[in-house]
This record gives sequence, C-alpha cells and structure tokens, in this order.
Amino acid sequence: MLPELDEAIVKKRIARRIALEFRDGDVVNLGIGIPTLVSDHIPDGVNVTFQAENGAIGIGPAPAVPDLKCIGAGGRIISLLPGGSFMSSDASFGLIRGGHVDVTVLGALEVDQNGDIANWMVPGKSVPGMGGAMDLVVGAKKVYVAMTHVTKKGESKILKKCTLPLTAVGVVTMIFTEFAVFSNENGRLKLLEIAPEVTLEQIREYTGAEFDAADPLPVMKGTEAA
Repeated sequence: MLPELDEAIVKKRIARRIALEFRDGDVVNLGIGIPTLVSDHIPDGVNVTFQAENGAIGIGPAPAVPDLKCIGAGGRIISLLPGGSFMSSDASFGLIRGGHVDVTVLGALEVDQNGDIANWMVPGKSVPGMGGAMDLVVGAKKVYVAMTHVTKKGESKILKKCTLPLTAVGVVTMIFTEFAVFSNENGRLKLLEIAPEVTLEQIREYTGAEFDAADPLPVMKGTEAA
C-alpha cells in the first residue's frame, strides 16, 4: 500500500515541486485545482509571468478587496501586477497558439507512457467542455501534469494507455505526483525522483505504465518542507 498523506500536504508538495522547475522569465499558465497553488511557491529570485487564457497576463494574487470584474479562467478573482494587462480572448489564445507560453500546468484524470493526457471528462458525467486545455497542451512549450498518484480507489492514474477520452496525444513533458516525478523522454517515461515515504518497488506496483528509473534515484525535491 502507498502511505496515506494529509490532503493539504499532498497538494502543497506537488505545487512546491513544480514551482522549482520554473526559470526566470517564464510565461506560465495554471489550470484549476492543484495547479492554482503553484504560484504560492515560486522560489526567491525567479520572476514568472502568469497568464490566464480568458484574457489576462501578468496576474498577481487575489486582492484584499475582491473586484468581480477581474476573474481568471478558473473562476478565481485575480489582480494584475505592474506591467500586466487584459486582452480579448482571441488575442489571448493567439498568444497560446503562437507558442508564447513556456509552461502550462494542468491536472489530469489519466496520463500514459506515451505522453497522452486525458483531463476533461468522465463518460456519463456532465461536463462543460474541454475548455482551453486543448489549446494549451499543444501550444505551450512544456506541459506539466499535477495530480495524485492514484485514484480514490487506489488505481494508478499513470497508465500504459489512457482509457478516458483524450485531451491530446504525446504532449506531456513531466508528471508530478505526491510520490514521484517523471519525465517523458522520447515517448518513454523516466522516474527522476521519489518521495521519502515510498520505495521504487511501491512506485512500480502503483504505476500502470512502464518506465525507466534514474540511477541513483534521488529524493523528491521539496519534500523536506512538506
């Protein structure tokens, strides 16, 4: 069995680890759920410009006094930092489709060993649609997936082949869970880091995909603080 961690620790750990991947000057789009927490953990000295696909760039934290005219794509109230701006939705998607977003961080229901991602619907459940994810996963230079390692039933979310309707094929750059960090290298997954509470054997048992493991296999960065 994988160890049970407090939900808040799980979310914070994943968000903190992803934030360590950003480089100074990156333009980043954050999806809903765990990805929204990533902006709280940007390392000192790293300046990141956050973009919302509904038409804002240079996003700052939620203001002390909410302004309901300023809402991000995920429904959160936002502010703009100095130099930030609003734009039309078509201009915003032109920015995404034009390859000007360095990283998009998205949640997922499933990811597979080929880098395919399914993150928008479960058959039989009502959903509003795929949204901007279909543009982000093909327009951004890097696609980072933030998700728990297994479902509530203990089933792996990292599979040999996705079973749910796909968002895109072969686009995932890295996968971050509370127990592991994977990269997609030429269509094959590589385990880069592992959480201190688990063993490589446990990760193999609870990961449906085939993968190679780094040797030596380091402890997951950021776990010492969460």
